[in-house]
Amino acid sequence: MTHEHRIAMLVDADNSPADMIDEVLDELAKEGVINIRRAYGNWRSPHLNAWAALLHDFAIQPIQQFDYTKGKNATDAAMIIDAMDLLYTKQLDGFGIVSSDSDFTPLVMRLRANGIKVYGFGEQKTPKPFVNACNKFLYLESLRRPEEGAAPAPAEPAPAESAAQNGASTPARANTSILRGDTRLVNLLRKAVEAAADEEGWARLGAVGQHISKQASFDSRNYGYAKLSGLFQAIGLFDVRTHGKGLQVRDKRTVQQEVSGKGY
Repeated sequence: MTHEHRIAMLVDADNSPADMIDEVLDELAKEGVINIRRAYGNWRSPHLNAWAALLHDFAIQPIQQFDYTKGKNATDAAMIIDAMDLLYTKQLDGFGIVSSDSDFTPLVMRLRANGIKVYGFGEQKTPKPFVNACNKFLYLESLRRPEEGAAPAPAEPAPAESAAQNGASTPARANTSILRGDTRLVNLLRKAVEAAADEEGWARLGAVGQHISKQASFDSRNYGYAKLSGLFQAIGLFDVRTHGKGLQVRDKRTVQQEVSGKGY
């Protein structure tokens, strides 16, 4: 019998948009069964009315957290305490943590140390330490679905425009120059291809993706590309080809080194 991965979703309702819960649940459902669904916040506050209207529809349990001290966020502490309780009392395989505000890095590292996978969700303002600590982190802007009836996005978006500049609700697709300027991204892709490459330097795209997922919080959608293959093609540093029933990628430097070695 195949084991179904059990996942607990903990939502910081004070700092997460309610209208994205459907997309978050859809992503977590790809990883396993969401047995525990909790949303934390001061439910007496009108600020959470949008969340309150969705709780029953998505079977989410509201956890009341009063604002004990002005300017202090007690919701984060409550989520961390509950996460540790769940870690030791429930047989869970993963946690989905939804928050855009505070740094949950110590919690994520503690969960991962126990062999638990952590899937993070937050807006672009989410602190980088939290983003990088997760097994997988998705920006909510990258999950936002186009409004019904909206005009389709252009095939080649303006290279330097951000979502805020062009008025879009989703992040603009990063162009070649932006992608190449991201040193961390370039090194991550190159090392993953190198690790999965054969003697000729070609690596199966699926193997490359698996290698990346083992060492970094990464998703091509955070760069505006629905698939990893699209990101590889856009960055322009790799050759991409169809081989059998799948795709393969190779660092273009491999070809240059071979040519240089032959003295051409």
